[in-house]
Amino acid sequence: MGNGIIDSNLSAILVIFGGTGDLTNRKLMPALYNLVLDQLLPEHFTVVSVGRRDKTEEDYKNDIYDSIKKHSRNKIDDTIWKKLQAMIHYYQFDFTNLEGYEELKDYLDQLDKTADTGGNRVFYLAVAPEYFETIVQGLQNSDMAAKSGAWSRLIIEKPFGKDLKTARKLNNKILEVFQERDIYRIDHYLGKEMIQNIMVLRFCNSIFESIWNNKFIDNIQISLTEKLGVGTRGGYYEHSGAMRDMIQNHIIQILSLVAMEPPINLKTDSIRTEKQKVLEAMEDITPEFLRDNVVFGQYGSGVIDGTPVIGYREELNVPKASGTETFVALKLHINNFRWAGTPFYIRTGKRLGKSSAEIVVQFKDLPNVLYFKDNHIQEPNLLVLRIQPNVGVFFQFNTKDFSSYNGIVPTQMDTSSFKPNQGNTPEAYERLIYDILRGDATLFSRWDEVEAAWTIADQLIEYREQKKHTFPNYDSGSMGPVRAFELLAKDGRKWWHI
Repeated sequence: MGNGIIDSNLSAILVIFGGTGDLTNRKLMPALYNLVLDQLLPEHFTVVSVGRRDKTEEDYKNDIYDSIKKHSRNKIDDTIWKKLQAMIHYYQFDFTNLEGYEELKDYLDQLDKTADTGGNRVFYLAVAPEYFETIVQGLQNSDMAAKSGAWSRLIIEKPFGKDLKTARKLNNKILEVFQERDIYRIDHYLGKEMIQNIMVLRFCNSIFESIWNNKFIDNIQISLTEKLGVGTRGGYYEHSGAMRDMIQNHIIQILSLVAMEPPINLKTDSIRTEKQKVLEAMEDITPEFLRDNVVFGQYGSGVIDGTPVIGYREELNVPKASGTETFVALKLHINNFRWAGTPFYIRTGKRLGKSSAEIVVQFKDLPNVLYFKDNHIQEPNLLVLRIQPNVGVFFQFNTKDFSSYNGIVPTQMDTSSFKPNQGNTPEAYERLIYDILRGDATLFSRWDEVEAAWTIADQLIEYREQKKHTFPNYDSGSMGPVRAFELLAKDGRKWWHI
């Protein structure tokens, strides 16, 4: 993002509902600290943390200091902390009490005058999804969502609904209060540097964009894999599963960025429109598609890094006969001129043998007639976009093996570097908060994208719920169910482990 002072016209009060919660402590406050450090916050900027817990402002700030110390990518500097500390206010309030919003409004209006923030508001809902509608109702009742001569923006964390029906209901409620352009549906994955770099790699390099199509690309693989299990999140995960937790949001967003056409310009809506076209071009989900191209899995016990671990059904708050998926593999086609015939393979899962997020672009083989005879095997050209923990670009191509008479060997160029903290980290939130203040919604989901993603996900979830699965069907520490490997093997392909 670079150093430099943000436009002073973007002064605002950031109101965080869920100010004592995990997201605020682990992600938002460390992100704000680093934005202060990088001089990327407006001069007139204030944070109001709304929480239900009985705390003094001093106690709250001490807790935040400890969180930043633990989770910030930069070591805490007391000079920088004092600047952030002066911006933070704690407001104790049970946000389910709709009568209390008038008092919150008066408090913010008073703060506006002392902090000179011009009436601009960012309402960040860092709370459980069941409270979204309640808070929006409170903002509407108290006329807090709109102020003459100022802007208000609403930030919502995933999941946005639990299916298309609930997502539409929530969206309709929010649209009664906020305009679409002021709604920021956050997906922290899109804040990662490598995700943002996808468009730069494609559209700023003719060597890639000129061959970014079905004539040259054999297949594209998107893998988001984790060694971790559900841990203490069993209750949440049981209602989510890998489909809602990863596919419906993160992976479909990444897929649309990889497959989109060049936008006519870099304006937010131009980019979002091209992403939406990808989702509209996805093949129809028929019974045959579901039977042949979808694999669900659930982890059993096993060994991760030499340590025995329990299966999903033995995790806290998970039923003993749970049918929830912890793994999904998909084969998709995008039916447009650029991609017709090129398969997109997707997989995500927990308790796998490797934690990583990467996109593998496998290019088509050249005719095997010149050098590759006898025992020589031609390796395909691969472009790997590494999202985490390695971040960067890997490229594999073929060169002569100088140690033999006529051998050829694959050679790798790797620009990636190991960044072990590149998970759901404050760094992604730094970028997203910075963009929210500037009014740049490029990295956030427009409603039609969310709607299209749920339309796809709902059909897959319904299929998983109707079909009886034999779970668990993969050991912890493996790379998923056998059927996930067969999904590619029947096409003469394999999952790449670079």
